[in-house]
Amino acid sequence: MSYPGAPEPGDPANHPGTPQPAGPSSPLEPWPETVSWQPVSSDLIWVELLRLAAGMTLVLAGLGVGWALTGHWLFGLAFGLAGLLTGWRAIAIVRAVHAWGYAERDHDLLVRHGLLVRRLSIVPYARMQFVDVSAGPLERAFDLATVQLHTAAAASDARVPGLRPAEASRLRDRLTALGEDRAEGL
Repeated sequence: MSYPGAPEPGDPANHPGTPQPAGPSSPLEPWPETVSWQPVSSDLIWVELLRLAAGMTLVLAGLGVGWALTGHWLFGLAFGLAGLLTGWRAIAIVRAVHAWGYAERDHDLLVRHGLLVRRLSIVPYARMQFVDVSAGPLERAFDLATVQLHTAAAASDARVPGLRPAEASRLRDRLTALGEDRAEGL
């Protein structure tokens, strides 16, 4: 199987000493000349920070009440650690949202994300079964939507959060059309 830009058998580029095109520097980077990464909206940071605040408010309130009622130092320690964890997670959310990106190529969609564990998903259009667009109440408040791609293999599903509704609709329609053109998926 060949890839775009690969030399064909008998091509002079196959001979030793002939300069080869530079490949990716890591398995998480596809061929750079074929990829134009699109970022997700930075408003996704606010959505994720509000979700964190809602959850941690309950945790901190519970720990605070426990500390006030018992006066035990362990509640105070847990309260302080939960506060530090909240601050660390807020910083991680900002960085994680900036790590999200997607790229449309001729035969597949690439989705990348992750900080500590980087992930690059390549979803061939021909393998897609259906495309979902969703937006919860918090996402709708910030005028955002998520596009979810489903394939036959559950582990290969990919999602692109933090898209404006117009972009989510455009991406959904384009992926659906490309999947139908390939006649295996959608």
